[in-house]
Amino acid sequence: MYQATLFTAPPDRPCRFDDLHRIELSDGAWLEVARGWLPGADDVFDVLVREVPWRAERRRMFDRVVDVPRLACTYGAGEPLPHPGLVEARDALGDHYRDVLGEPFVTAGCCYYRDGRDSVAWHGDRIGRGRHRDTLVAIVSLGAPRHLALRPRRGGRSRRVELGHGDLLVMGGSCQRTWDHAVPKAAAAGPRLSVQFRPAGVF
Repeated sequence: MYQATLFTAPPDRPCRFDDLHRIELSDGAWLEVARGWLPGADDVFDVLVREVPWRAERRRMFDRVVDVPRLACTYGAGEPLPHPGLVEARDALGDHYRDVLGEPFVTAGCCYYRDGRDSVAWHGDRIGRGRHRDTLVAIVSLGAPRHLALRPRRGGRSRRVELGHGDLLVMGGSCQRTWDHAVPKAAAAGPRLSVQFRPAGVF
């Protein structure tokens, strides 16, 4: 089980953006990171583990169908989110990035990495509009620390960003088109949740 920490933002503190750190990538892609960003992260983590209707996904790989090594649940546009802290986070992100994105965040994809054996392979959110247009994907990480790995699609230097409990990471610019990202397996890791906020038509 994940052990709560004393270093998360208190539940009554609003979501703030004064500690954002920008990381410039190549080809017009960028990241922004804020540590301990989500207020009341301990309670959000506990509620999501218990109450989200987690499901195992399967995908075709070559000539067979295999289990995806994580659990998932997606909340579509207009669906109620499982914790008010996520509503506050989504709305705060929409307000802060309104001039960049030009539209609100409307979906929330939740992933549950039960231990270090769970992972997600290299990919970009290019099924929808992210294939052709700059967009934003905002990720809130909860629980045990895990690395988000990033690599440019045209080749070049890869990056790794460790995401801890309550941290925020925003992928912006051309990031979904020109870079891939993954959560590698870890030799020893506790449970971790990821909540990805996206605008309409980005998958």
